[in-house]
Amino acid sequence: MIEFRKFVLDNGLRVIFHEDLQTPMVVVNVLYDVGARDEDAEKTGFAHLFEHLMFGGSINIPDYDEPLQMAGGENNAYTTNDLTNYYIQLPAQNMETAFWLESDRMLSLAFSEKSLEVQTKVVCEEFREHYINKPYGDVWKRVRELAYRVHPYRWLTIGRELSHIEKAGLEDVRRFFFAHYTPGNAILVVGGNTTLEKVRSLSEKWFGPIPSGNKYRRDLPEEPPQAAPRQAEVHARVPLDAIYKSFHISSRLDPRYYVADLISDLLSGGNSSRLYQTLIKEKKLFSQVECFHMGTRDPGLLTVQGKLVRGVAMKDAEAALMEQLDALCHKRIGERELQKVKNKAESIIAFEDMSLLSRCNSLAYYELLGNASWMNEEMDRYQAVTSAQLQDEAIRIFNPANSSTLYYYAESPASELNPIQTDEEPQ
Repeated sequence: MIEFRKFVLDNGLRVIFHEDLQTPMVVVNVLYDVGARDEDAEKTGFAHLFEHLMFGGSINIPDYDEPLQMAGGENNAYTTNDLTNYYIQLPAQNMETAFWLESDRMLSLAFSEKSLEVQTKVVCEEFREHYINKPYGDVWKRVRELAYRVHPYRWLTIGRELSHIEKAGLEDVRRFFFAHYTPGNAILVVGGNTTLEKVRSLSEKWFGPIPSGNKYRRDLPEEPPQAAPRQAEVHARVPLDAIYKSFHISSRLDPRYYVADLISDLLSGGNSSRLYQTLIKEKKLFSQVECFHMGTRDPGLLTVQGKLVRGVAMKDAEAALMEQLDALCHKRIGERELQKVKNKAESIIAFEDMSLLSRCNSLAYYELLGNASWMNEEMDRYQAVTSAQLQDEAIRIFNPANSSTLYYYAESPASELNPIQTDEEPQ
């Protein structure tokens, strides 16, 4: 049981305190309720760009890293389609330095043509390195565009097109900041060797004076149910043929999420999993195969992907892969195998809870979902899943009409994405 206390400042900032007297450290975690899904379709990549801009200094603190390093602290951040998270870990006696740094960039992030130019160059280089020049780097751009037609999950966190970041203007960036990086759109979690009284006092001192700003109203288009299989192929200079099969699943807030999560572990949770044992070890069709999902707040994707052994035909590999997915639909899983994947889910949760940084991150995330206390209910939710529910959900997920398949061929000709069959006209 992870214990915590929560209070809300007058400007809307939610503050969560978690005491841990077994460490000399404190974690200060600020989660903003903004991700790539909140971007304009013609101006994408801004949430990720801000992950970089927020470390570029504020009006009163031109160098973010120097004072933090002097206080013995370290920091990092990450952006997803659903959120942006910044975190600091430092000695408890220097905790106020973190409050000072985080509050000042929330209040008065420095905007300048120079800082924007520097950070856009960094992000553009990241885009080229990981998504254009890297083998298989364009896979998720293609998969997302194949599986989604209207929802903003159809573009990557780093952006839909490189040109969107290259053309980002100072006024565009400024509007995005004031729309999303406000107290009412943020969650502050402080955990470690300190007291509720100190956290409350420092929160009021450093964050309390920040204006609440306008409340952001999210109105995202709902992705319609997929009516027919979608397929596409690409030929590129890559070492091996690969296949990517994605299926729409429920949102993170739906009870069926836990069923889908167990399905992914059942299929590829280590060397004893079904896909590894059958497709790699026994049939030797794949050199690598795995199943995973994004765990997104809106309905997301469960993907089965694999790289084929050289010389194996794509149709043979796909048929064997589908045979394993069909097995979940037609034969109910035994209680022993189900309990095994439940135990694995429990061990992952328990391991994550051992880290103060991870606990603070989780408290922020579950508060974003709706209630921080939900993190204490996760194990019960997994244990409640039945074999009947797992089979029913497998039938729903692995319905061929719910699939989007990308065939990635290791060939030389320069060719573009070639749609094979979709339920709508090509866009």
